[in-house]
Amino acid sequence: MSNVYTCDFGGRPISLKTSYVAAQADGAVLVTYGDTVVLVTVVSSKVAKEGVDFLPLTVDYLEMTFAAGKIPGGFFKREGRPNEREILTSRLIDRSIRPLIPKGYNFETQLIATVLSADNENDPAVAAMLGASAALEISDIPFNGPVAGVRVVRVDGRFVCNPSLEEQDASSINLFLSGKKVSREGEGRSDVNLVMVEGEAKEAQEDDIVRAIEIGLESLRPILELQERMRQQEGKPKRTFQKIEIEDWVMDVVRGEALARIKEAYSFPRKLERRAALEEVRTSTVQKIAGDDHKLRMAVTAALDELERNVLRSMILKEKRRIDGRGPNDLRPLSAEVGLLPRAHGSALFSRGETQAMVTLTLGTSTDEQRIDFITGEEMRTFILHYNFPPYCVGETRPLRGPSRREIGHGNLARRALLPILPSQEEFPYTIRIVSEILSSNGSSSMATVCGGTLSLMDGGVPIKDMVAGIAMGLLKEGDEVVILSDILGDEDHAGDMDFKVCGTKKGITAMQMDIKIEGLTSEILKMSLDKARDGRMSIIDRLQQIISKPRPNISVYAPRITTIKVKPEKIRDVIGAGGKNIRQIINETGVTIDIEDDGTVKIASTDAEAAARAVAMVRWLTEEAEVGKIYKGVVKRVVDFGAFVEILPGTEGLVHISQLSKHRVSKVTDVLKEGDEIMVKVVDIDKQGKIRLSRKEALGADGKNK
Repeated sequence: MSNVYTCDFGGRPISLKTSYVAAQADGAVLVTYGDTVVLVTVVSSKVAKEGVDFLPLTVDYLEMTFAAGKIPGGFFKREGRPNEREILTSRLIDRSIRPLIPKGYNFETQLIATVLSADNENDPAVAAMLGASAALEISDIPFNGPVAGVRVVRVDGRFVCNPSLEEQDASSINLFLSGKKVSREGEGRSDVNLVMVEGEAKEAQEDDIVRAIEIGLESLRPILELQERMRQQEGKPKRTFQKIEIEDWVMDVVRGEALARIKEAYSFPRKLERRAALEEVRTSTVQKIAGDDHKLRMAVTAALDELERNVLRSMILKEKRRIDGRGPNDLRPLSAEVGLLPRAHGSALFSRGETQAMVTLTLGTSTDEQRIDFITGEEMRTFILHYNFPPYCVGETRPLRGPSRREIGHGNLARRALLPILPSQEEFPYTIRIVSEILSSNGSSSMATVCGGTLSLMDGGVPIKDMVAGIAMGLLKEGDEVVILSDILGDEDHAGDMDFKVCGTKKGITAMQMDIKIEGLTSEILKMSLDKARDGRMSIIDRLQQIISKPRPNISVYAPRITTIKVKPEKIRDVIGAGGKNIRQIINETGVTIDIEDDGTVKIASTDAEAAARAVAMVRWLTEEAEVGKIYKGVVKRVVDFGAFVEILPGTEGLVHISQLSKHRVSKVTDVLKEGDEIMVKVVDIDKQGKIRLSRKEALGADGKNK
């Protein structure tokens, strides 16, 4: 018999239905939010993966096209590889639940969230996040939840939880965050703590971001309590698993064998040297202490992990010293150059410490727009950003396949950061593609992409509104001691308690992404982190302005020049012509690219300015309308007793009355002209019905010759 649990969430009821479908999964929940329905299932293998010291968790969020009453496009007519939004939502769920599964749990686990119905009002990602936590809660899989997610936007100065798509489109802040309830010992109360946040803003202030997060976290309280009630009523007993126990004697032996050498390894300033030294310590220590004893090897490896983490944290918390000698607020040395790739439309090489990104700009026409088909509708993007993380950038080898979920996620963050400063399509009618190739990585490569992206846009002559920079912040917290780190390294991210990426202009924040590893992140720490991120961002922008202070006045000579003209919508058929005759003729004669929109916007693109000008003239000639008082060269189409019909523009004819053929009296039209003659005529009148009266006489020169 099924059970239903319901509460109010964001002003609307949301329900969890269990024991209803997918009975053979370890946990299955059907989430209904309005007409949005998401099925979330979780299954964990009954046999642990030997030799695995990490959580083998896979999260898949799937949007079925039938959920929106659609049939998939393409040849196969079925859902294929996940689209960008499915990947990004999978990452949101993964980043929220992975830290809450106990360390040492090494059973292969798969969570699948399937959107079965979508109403375009209630966010399926919110329902999927809730269902993921609820399915884990009632399963036998160890889980330190519950957790839940909410989308918070600011529209017209007010904050809205779980907004409609229309409200999201109109928002100046758009955040998706997840949180969990934490009891305060001895205080008889509980707080909802932040677990993960990601989003974008239109140059928002730090206080507004903090306020949005606080409102979002408080809104989660009823659905967290709903999950607790559900777990109490039908949760399965959690399975036991073989935790990696580090006995005191093991830690003592490992400490005596490796501590001094680990400290020495951390004295190496360069990443590869440091990693090689640490790897040598690990290999020799494990072999010396454990030999071929598999269980002991796992314990020694875990002890080494903890020891490395403690050494690094102690350096920062007690010795006030970072690996590379910087203070907590110091940034790594920064350098950059622009214009280094002659044929790219814009290029920048950005380096910060050992992290380096080559970022390129390509300008295209509307035919290059990216078309993405979501269940909520089709989206056309004129700004595309791709982030690539090749194996050589971290000194490794691996097969080159399609982009990883991490690459998709980092590219999306950088795209969000740069989007608010781009010019409008009316001002700059180009499709913009940025590609970031990470050449070397030691932390904050996504933020290097943001900085390099800004430089490449300026180098390419894109009239951006402002400069954007990004910085990654870290946190170490033990007891009441808190140290916030600016511009963190990869090792500091691994051993720290927070990874907080913040992007923005000098005016405010444009994008952010945060993952929390501890439960004690207060609003004060969050605000302090944002303030320090702002200081770092300002410093980076000042440095970027020394490299290039404003966008170049002109785009690359190798980029297409786009000329935009407007014609009346009813004139579009004249530009195209019968069977496309006219537009093909223009393209064949000039070599340009022409895009025509339904509203009469005609975009002509070419790297040859003269060819573009000829094409513009041809389009104008095809769509021009007669003007009273203007003289045209026309072709006589028909001769009648009372005059002649002359075509002055494509498809536009007027009548030259016999009395208007000459300054002298004409007794017979054919005495003056015949069909096919080219003559100059003047438009003398256009009546209400659009009939045009022409005069050859008024177009004649004083000597009586036709002009």
